[in-house]
Amino acid sequence: MKKLILAVLVLAATAMQAQTNLQVMYDFGNSRKNVTSTLEMFKPDKWGDTFFFVDMEFNGGAQKQPSLAYMEVARCLKFWDAPLSAHVEYNGGLLLSGANGFPINNAYLAGVDYAWHDKGFTKFLNFKILYKNIQGKNPASFQLTGVWNLNYLNKKLTVSGFADFWREDNMNFTNAKGEVIVPTNTKFVFISEPQIWYNVNQNLSVGGEVEIATNFGSVDGWKVCPALGAKWNF
Repeated sequence: MKKLILAVLVLAATAMQAQTNLQVMYDFGNSRKNVTSTLEMFKPDKWGDTFFFVDMEFNGGAQKQPSLAYMEVARCLKFWDAPLSAHVEYNGGLLLSGANGFPINNAYLAGVDYAWHDKGFTKFLNFKILYKNIQGKNPASFQLTGVWNLNYLNKKLTVSGFADFWREDNMNFTNAKGEVIVPTNTKFVFISEPQIWYNVNQNLSVGGEVEIATNFGSVDGWKVCPALGAKWNF
C-alpha cells in the first residue's frame, strides 16, 4: 500500500496542489488478519515534487495496538523539459513483537525517475532505477520500482499499484502459512500491491488490494495477502 500517488505525477504538477489520502485496509492473509492504515501525501512544486507515506499495522496484543510503523519519503528534482527526473528517497521504521522492538534498517536511495501519461491524463506509468544503501546490511544495492494508475469508466474505476524488486541479504524463518521453518538465506526481494478502486465520489473510494511478495518480512518464498478497505481523498 504504498507509492500509488507517484503515478499521477504529471496531473498533480499541472494542478500544483497537494494530494493527500488515507487508506484503511483489513488484511485477510495467513497469520495476518489485521487492520493496516496508510497516509499518503504528494505535493508538486516548480522544482519537482515531494512524496511520503506512513504505514501503521494494528496487530499488537489482544487490543490490536500498533505493531508496525513504516515510512518512506521521496523527492524528485526536475527543472528541465524532459520525462526524466532525479530521485532521492529514505525508508525506515519499527516492528514490535511482544515486548520487543526491532528497527527496520534505514535505507537511502538515489537514481532516476521516468514518468509517462496519456493525452487525457487518465493513464499514468512511472519507472525508477535506484541505487540503494541499506544501513547495517547492504551498503551497495539496487532497486527497480514500477508504478501504475489507470482510470476507466469516466474515472469511476481506478486500477493502480506498484512493484519493487531489490537486492537485500535476508534470513527467512517462516513459510507463507506462518509456520517456523529451517532458516533460509536469500538475496533478492520482490513485492507488488495491485489495487482496484470504485470511486464513489471525489473523496471516497472503496476497493481492495493484493500484496504479492517473495522473501519479504522473513517469509521464505511467495506469499499472497488479499485485503479490502476504503480510501478517503482529502
